Amino acid sequence: MANIRIWLKYDGTDFHGYQIQKNGITVQELIEKAIEKITGVKTGVIGCSRTDAGVHAHMYAANFHSDTKIPDNKLPVALNTALPDTIRVYKAERVSDEFHATFSAVEKTYEYTIDTNEIADPFLKRYAWHYNYYVNPERMKAGACHLVGKHDFTAFMASGGQAKTTVRTVKNIEITEKNKVITIKITADGFLYNMVRIIAGTLVYCGAGKLEPADVKRMLEAKDRREGGITAPPEGLKLVSVIYEE
Repeated sequence: MANIRIWLKYDGTDFHGYQIQKNGITVQELIEKAIEKITGVKTGVIGCSRTDAGVHAHMYAANFHSDTKIPDNKLPVALNTALPDTIRVYKAERVSDEFHATFSAVEKTYEYTIDTNEIADPFLKRYAWHYNYYVNPERMKAGACHLVGKHDFTAFMASGGQAKTTVRTVKNIEITEKNKVITIKITADGFLYNMVRIIAGTLVYCGAGKLEPADVKRMLEAKDRREGGITAPPEGLKLVSVIYEE
């Protein structure tokens, strides 16, 4: 039985996240139904990240086991016929039996977008947090520098997280601004539950003057979620890259 990795992208607005839930349509549920419809066999699908409701993915990896005879280059087209337009599979490939979409990942990159214009751009409504206040990107960068490196990110994990360890290594945080739209790009070896959204909310508050950049260091050292910043809304977040060591 082959271990097949698929690469996909999706607009998460209409879904209750990636992982299957009892109440609400999810990306995983629809992918598993599509695979069953195309191959005739029900199988579980492992995703690279448990994205929340409303969160998007520009580059998402998943794997499943199947005896399908459909060639790799034909499988994406076949699956897309059974998926909504907001989910597209664009590549499929056989991988080693040891490959696991979640545990084999060595690096992920997320982007968070904030629209700080007074009047929200309707074309960003589904993909950005509309925060119509002045935000200084330089203050955000000053706060972000405390997060780069290997740290205990307990203060930046929402309740309900089940990670065995709260230590993560943030490799880079890049903050850019164009036409009052700010993008936070974060690369790390892994992320805790809601970690990127909490970092985004904290840095926006730094930029708006509601927090001092030095407060970010204090939050890390406190290792207490109550000391952390707010959790930014989900629509501004998207997974843009996942890297595997192969």
